[in-house]
Amino acid sequence: MKAGEFRGLFPTLGQHVHLASCSLGARSVELDAAIRQLLADMAAGPQAWPRFEEQVEQARRRFAALIGADPEQIALMPNASVGAYQIASTMDWVGRPRVLTTTGEFPSITQVWLAQRQRGAEVVHADDGETYLDLLDRRTRLVSVPLVTYQHSYRMPVAELARSAHECGAHVFVDAYQAVGVQPVDVTELDCDFLVAGTMKYLLGMPGVAFLYVRSPDVLDRDPELTGWFGRADPFSFDPRMLDFPRAATRFQTGTPAVPACYAANAGLRLLDAVDLTNVRAHVLDLAELAVERLTGQGERVSAPPAEQRGAHIGLVDPAPAGLTRHLAERDIVVSPRGDVVRVSFHYYNNTEDVAALCDTVGEYRRAGANNNRSRAEW
Repeated sequence: MKAGEFRGLFPTLGQHVHLASCSLGARSVELDAAIRQLLADMAAGPQAWPRFEEQVEQARRRFAALIGADPEQIALMPNASVGAYQIASTMDWVGRPRVLTTTGEFPSITQVWLAQRQRGAEVVHADDGETYLDLLDRRTRLVSVPLVTYQHSYRMPVAELARSAHECGAHVFVDAYQAVGVQPVDVTELDCDFLVAGTMKYLLGMPGVAFLYVRSPDVLDRDPELTGWFGRADPFSFDPRMLDFPRAATRFQTGTPAVPACYAANAGLRLLDAVDLTNVRAHVLDLAELAVERLTGQGERVSAPPAEQRGAHIGLVDPAPAGLTRHLAERDIVVSPRGDVVRVSFHYYNNTEDVAALCDTVGEYRRAGANNNRSRAEW
């Protein structure tokens, strides 16, 4: 599917410029249809449950195919943080206490590791990929690395780090939330042991569902501590005296999944099935390069790694990111501030007109600010 055809499946883009897929993907006709199907299925009353279960299983299989995994290696989670906790709870920190993470990791993931200090974990933060290698040693139990950093869009050298980590006997946990859906992701190529990603951003779904990939679900130090009936070998045995864990990644599941989010997840994954993610990646990089060129030409400071090391967003540096974000929103341009930058993200549905609208509006904002400062100086 070509980019223009893909854009046509997102009619809301006729009302606003959506440059915030790093926070929430745009709403599609497929998503709307999925929610209508959910409501129709609910009309069946209790007989809707088999349909719900089919949606859950479809989501598992579709995500597995997207990242080159087996469905038995995928567990459904309510969010990425719970996925991280499920892995942390299986770790024995005695003898190998070190968790190696990065200051560029999304805090919700790092905070899971920090909470493990009460069980003996030692958390060390690297600044970048090279620092990871300097800090890696035989005390390291787990290396946690984002595939793309959430704030500055840096693509981490995951495969290289995984090789070094495995040579030291450490496991590798990858947060792919800012990557899956806008670039090819293959867990075999990454050589990671665990990977999490959610559906509400570039996977074009809704909040409420994330996926946890586990390379060898039944080869860990111990069983997960947080569990529920969907983490049983047979969830429908309803035996309150039984705590059995399946060999598959479903052992990490807990209670009933967010069914509406599973319907939405399948809608987004169907859309991505119809595109070549290599083309998506090229399209996104072209738009980002155009935005960087225009914004820097206007005198803006842009935080953007080189193209080959960049994810799907760039950072527009601003002294008051929230103010600039509000100004853009008032003009129907949606972006996402984080820290000292306004994140401007791109998906396959974005086009050059979106870039032009952004750059023109930022320029107007700067000129208005300069005029206001000039007027105050004249007082």
